[in-house]
Amino acid sequence: MLTPSARREVTEQLVQSSVPVIRACRITGLSRAAYYKRPEPLQRDGQLIDALNAIVSQHNRWGFWKCYRRLRLDGLGCNHKRVYRVYCAMGLNLPRRGKKRLARRLRQPLDWATEPNRCWALDFMHDALYCGRRFRTLNVIDEANREGLAIEVGVSIPATRMVRVLNRLIDEYGQPEAIRLDNGPEMLSQHFTEWAAAKGIAIRYIQPGKPNQNAFIERFNRTYRTEVLDAHLFANIEQVQVITDQWLNDYNLYRPHDALGGVPPRQFMSRHNCAAILYFKLST
Repeated sequence: MLTPSARREVTEQLVQSSVPVIRACRITGLSRAAYYKRPEPLQRDGQLIDALNAIVSQHNRWGFWKCYRRLRLDGLGCNHKRVYRVYCAMGLNLPRRGKKRLARRLRQPLDWATEPNRCWALDFMHDALYCGRRFRTLNVIDEANREGLAIEVGVSIPATRMVRVLNRLIDEYGQPEAIRLDNGPEMLSQHFTEWAAAKGIAIRYIQPGKPNQNAFIERFNRTYRTEVLDAHLFANIEQVQVITDQWLNDYNLYRPHDALGGVPPRQFMSRHNCAAILYFKLST
């Protein structure tokens, strides 16, 4: 259904095409009085427009009535019908989505650690079961030997569950010096940042839109996507976790890794051997 302003525009185009005004108004359903009476420009509402812009710029989640009451409290005596007309003409009655603002990040150099637990890389992935239900995976690797430390599968993996997984990995493998990750909501949560500060673990946030700064985990995700997620139809979450655990064990112990000279991650850099070498250096 056309609005009066749209009807007026169509009528004007018909009149310019040599169609009589009476016939053009009959075609568009616009009265001749409305056609001849042009809408007044909004210049007379300049003060009201400025006042609404000032309110919305500071409180972009306020609705019409809250803005109107604030105008009345500020001494702008306008009828609510007039305020609502200007409010709609400015497009403020449309849903407004706040822009997500991420902190400015410094470029993170992708250095290759020479010992385990120097830096872990962390990332999330998404997929769906055969029935269409969505699930997520939390992938964690050690950048030193590209070893997959864990792949946690679940319908929902909030920051609290992510911290539990990291605590479990610390108990099993030891504490890392730093964790490299992107700017997802779980990584930016207060729960995670406070946990990392209490543990003394440095957080290396990559720059937004720069996944190449976390290239090790991105390459791991591609392999996991190709060999597991795209290769199977999953019936439930438990099946995804079982198949993933079997693949992760094969990835670490058996599958040759091209970037590691054609040997599996555990064979390229064993954690036990590195721990023994470190103990020998400290003892001597």
